[in-house]
Amino acid sequence: MIDERRLTTEEKALKINLTNDIYGCFAEIGAGQEVAANFFKAGGSSGTIAHTQSAYDMKISDSMYGEASRYVCEERLVTMLETEYREKMELLPKKSKEARLFAFCNTVEALNYHKTNQGHGWVGLRFQLEIGAEPNDVILHIKMHDNSHKAQQEALGILGVNLIYASYFHNDDLDEFLDNLVHRLPRERMEIDMLRISGPQFEDVDNRIIALNLVKRGITDATMFGLSGNVLQPATALYKKNILLVRGRFRPVTKVHIDMMERGKEQFLSEEGIDKKNVRLVVELTLKDLTADGRISDKDFVDRAELLSTLGYTVMVSNYLKHYKMADYLCSIGRGHKMGIIVGIYNLQTIFDERYYDNLRGGLLEAFGRGFGSNVKLYVYPANDVETGELYSLENFQPAKHLKGLLQYLMDVNKLEGFNNYNPSLLGIMSDDVLEKIRAGASSWEEDVPEVVVKAIKFYELFGYKKVESTI
Repeated sequence: MIDERRLTTEEKALKINLTNDIYGCFAEIGAGQEVAANFFKAGGSSGTIAHTQSAYDMKISDSMYGEASRYVCEERLVTMLETEYREKMELLPKKSKEARLFAFCNTVEALNYHKTNQGHGWVGLRFQLEIGAEPNDVILHIKMHDNSHKAQQEALGILGVNLIYASYFHNDDLDEFLDNLVHRLPRERMEIDMLRISGPQFEDVDNRIIALNLVKRGITDATMFGLSGNVLQPATALYKKNILLVRGRFRPVTKVHIDMMERGKEQFLSEEGIDKKNVRLVVELTLKDLTADGRISDKDFVDRAELLSTLGYTVMVSNYLKHYKMADYLCSIGRGHKMGIIVGIYNLQTIFDERYYDNLRGGLLEAFGRGFGSNVKLYVYPANDVETGELYSLENFQPAKHLKGLLQYLMDVNKLEGFNNYNPSLLGIMSDDVLEKIRAGASSWEEDVPEVVVKAIKFYELFGYKKVESTI
């Protein structure tokens, strides 16, 4: 038997074509009809393809899918999937009783002639796993990194075949599904920064775990999800927003975390030009901070994400260990809008450590240039000194002697500011201490955690909490 990991794109397309109960259509806009072309080239496509189309003219596209203000977006993709799938069900009543129908759609902005844009797009598949069953959806957002239009078209064609193949033949195992989805598509060529699976056959799938795995596998560096756990595409969710970022472990969320976020948000909103309605507070978990006992635990991640979502925060998971990389990434999304970053005083200590930037040719200065972009400002939350117990804040922070001028400069140009309002009684709360108390069965941890988090930890038995059995 052929090792499926070595199947070519043509062989995958042929296998789908020769599976006589898979039947559907293709609607591709923006990068040719590269996915459908692979099925035609493989042979036997008449048993698989009902029709293909590509509505490039906006008037034609509007006549088929309705008017739109944006054509390369998730909303447009979903409309395409709904329209194409519904029409196949209505036009092919006999086929719907003998085949598992699908609609594959994409709406893409490929590299332009002058190479002045970032190739990206939305790709989706609506498909039946059983004849006559309700359909399932796989929706994803891609960034295309090839430096030619032709190469981006080829990559999109490979992805489309991979998606249909994985959805039909590897839908019962997340690792196998992701392996097949990105087969022959290294990160240098394509990045998937949002992936969502839904439908009657996938009710048990937690899309937050999928988001985590995209980052763990290096398929993307960052992805995010909203209050209800819905996976979001970062550039879309943060489009034209003033971003306030908080980085931390949140294991678990404590009262000091809430104080940092709420007081930090108040300070950010007081900045000139900040509209409350246009601010998005994002809580970021990095892979390093997700590591528990030497490995990344999916359950531990979901526990923390659940608590943060319960408290009303948007969660981002990233592979940006270093501050300047995350700031650089979000600045590219914000496109001129203001961005605030809340850091603890000990985080600032690390940011000013030159050893942290040995990998950069420009060292600390290069990192600061990227991390303190034209619209970025850091808000520094104080702590109790771990040795003396005294207040440790921006006011008494002492970087290396030759960096004191740089520190003063950042403060003078309003790039760095200490918190002007915080609760000093909370500074002694440490997440690690709270976690140990939870695991030890002590009750004093409840004083350090918001009431809603206490209830969630007890109800779901999070972070090693065990209910005390009644002896009566």
